[in-house]
Amino acid sequence: MDADARGALEALIRERREDYASLSRLLGRNSAYVQQFIKRGVPKKLDEEDRRTLARYFGVSEALLGGRDEEGETLISVPVLDVRASAGPGAFADDERTRSRMRFDPSWLRGLRLDPAQLSVIQVVGDSMSPTLDDGDDILVDRGDAAPGLRDGIYVLRLDGALNVKRLIVDRARGRVSVKSDNPAYTSWPTLELSRLDVIGRVVWAGRRLA
Repeated sequence: MDADARGALEALIRERREDYASLSRLLGRNSAYVQQFIKRGVPKKLDEEDRRTLARYFGVSEALLGGRDEEGETLISVPVLDVRASAGPGAFADDERTRSRMRFDPSWLRGLRLDPAQLSVIQVVGDSMSPTLDDGDDILVDRGDAAPGLRDGIYVLRLDGALNVKRLIVDRARGRVSVKSDNPAYTSWPTLELSRLDVIGRVVWAGRRLA
């Protein structure tokens, strides 16, 4: 759990363009305090008052930084980025705006071997991946699972300057990949070189509103 808190704090610092020394001074600590906590695990966990101060500063739940929520479970907060994927242009960069957050059970994330610092949620637009993914679905994207470990599955990638969600079928022996839309009405690319792909990350979860 402490590792989850360190990863969450590091992600917050990166997203908000903060720095270790300034946050350490905010806590009234020496300038290396936050960096040592994140990089070396010293101290093993945040002091309760330090955790409360950082949670208030970033506007997040203390549960994200290793505290307990009202139900006694520690949850991981993942940023929901203000970008969409599947049809039309988009981007997926460190400066994308976080419009909200979703909270996930850390034991579930660990079971999938997911690093919270590498996760983001974006929204699907269009029906090119229907019925697997529909317009308006939220998808959890693991940016830590991309090249060179590419394998068969659904990924977010850039194609022709647009952000897309597509199914990839990898032929690593030939260094090629098939890029497919689950909806047969849409274009697929049966033989592309792996080097041509700009892969953002693997889709590991999807959520949708039921009518």
